[in-house]
Amino acid sequence: MIVLSENFRALFYAPFYAAHEIGAFAAEGVDVVHRDTANPGQATADLLAGRTDVMWGGPLRVLLTHMADPSSDLVCFCDVVARDPFFVIGREPRADFRLADLAQVRFGSVSEVPTPWLCLQDDLRRAGVDPAGLNRIGDASMADNAAALRAGRLDAVQLFQPYAESLLASGEGHVWYAAAERGLTAYTTLVTRRATLAARRDELAAMVRAQYRALQWIRGTAGVEVARVLQAYFPDVPPALFAAAIDRYRALELYGPDPITRREGFDRLAAAMLSGGALKALIPFEDCVDNSLAEAAVA
Repeated sequence: MIVLSENFRALFYAPFYAAHEIGAFAAEGVDVVHRDTANPGQATADLLAGRTDVMWGGPLRVLLTHMADPSSDLVCFCDVVARDPFFVIGREPRADFRLADLAQVRFGSVSEVPTPWLCLQDDLRRAGVDPAGLNRIGDASMADNAAALRAGRLDAVQLFQPYAESLLASGEGHVWYAAAERGLTAYTTLVTRRATLAARRDELAAMVRAQYRALQWIRGTAGVEVARVLQAYFPDVPPALFAAAIDRYRALELYGPDPITRREGFDRLAAAMLSGGALKALIPFEDCVDNSLAEAAVA
């Protein structure tokens, strides 16, 4: 049995839930049990302590662990969310939006996890904008920022689904920027320890094959069906909103075509962490990623 730690509950993690619900793990003959964790940091601690076997989470966590302990054996081994799932939603339509426009508005960024702002601040720097110059609220929740946008206290907010889709459906928000459009950014993978990868290789290989099945299913299945199959994970999200959110993610090619972690996406994430001060130096791709099981699944 593989004990898999859930990072936190989010719509963009749909392929992880799908691997259970479409029977992909069963089809590959591997027993995988979900375990909830209080927060992403706790998921990493549980993995390092041996309380879980695998977690899903950002390569950001792997990079931070290697920075703190160069001898760490934490490794990404199955890519799933290959692009950034966050959006900048504005209160008014702005078809000609440029990232430089954020310097002129009241903006609320994500506070719950670090990766969205780290990636966006790097986008801003590449566009010639100093992130420190923004009129930015950085300590409010996505729910609070969405409410502030509706009330006119903010002009633009950084959100993931279904917050973004809810604002769009009501006409109270408009997509200014979909971060997935920047291209590959290694966002969420399966993570384990190299010792576990060696000791339980056959089970983890089956797990990767199952996740590959789930990726193919998500990419080829309409949002309305994805919502029907996964609705129990998100009982408070209306089915139509759920379906629209997944279809938007699918159109943005949020999910990779296979479980191989691309160096391009890893490097973009690492560069954002470096420019944002989360990393002090770049860490080699090979220290943090083992694609051998993913490559075998594709072959």
